[in-house]
Amino acid sequence: MKRVAILLSGGGSNMVKLVEDMHRDDHPAQPVLVLSNSAAAGGLARAAALGVATAVVDHRPFGQDRAAFEDALQAALAPFAPDILCLAGFMRVLTAGFVTPWQGRMLNIHPSLLPKYRGLHTHARALEAGDTEAGCTVHEVTPELDDGPILGQARVPILADDTPDTLAARVLAQEHRLYPAVLRRFAAGDRTPVYLG
Repeated sequence: MKRVAILLSGGGSNMVKLVEDMHRDDHPAQPVLVLSNSAAAGGLARAAALGVATAVVDHRPFGQDRAAFEDALQAALAPFAPDILCLAGFMRVLTAGFVTPWQGRMLNIHPSLLPKYRGLHTHARALEAGDTEAGCTVHEVTPELDDGPILGQARVPILADDTPDTLAARVLAQEHRLYPAVLRRFAAGDRTPVYLG
């Protein structure tokens, strides 16, 4: 049984879907910790309600010292001995110093069809480009931002009257399907990409 820690910064809707799926009897992984960089993150209460341990490492006291912040993250993770880290709306860019020891064991979900639109404002950028479809990607985390082997993608059509918010809502619904499917397969040792329509 693989041990999974989930890092988040906000409401935690993807975390909830991951934990709910891991609570099924046939899942090859179990959630051991939800860790946030913000004590105000709504996902912490949602995790606790699902019976998952929570912890907070506030990035603000560390200022520009990213290495010290990441050392504190590692220290918070260590007692739970996770095998896999899942980034689920964790809004801090992690350095190579943190990522490299976890490489091959850390996943992220990104709201675009990578390699398009790394970084922020993905939905607005897809609309501005006149794209006909958008979606989300689960990938292994590498030191390069929103890079790394793709483990799954889900696509949605872009509608004529879409705004960034309406598009984001439809993509999020697909994130909630895709991320659990990829984690389930990844935890079982299968890195074959998952593609959802």
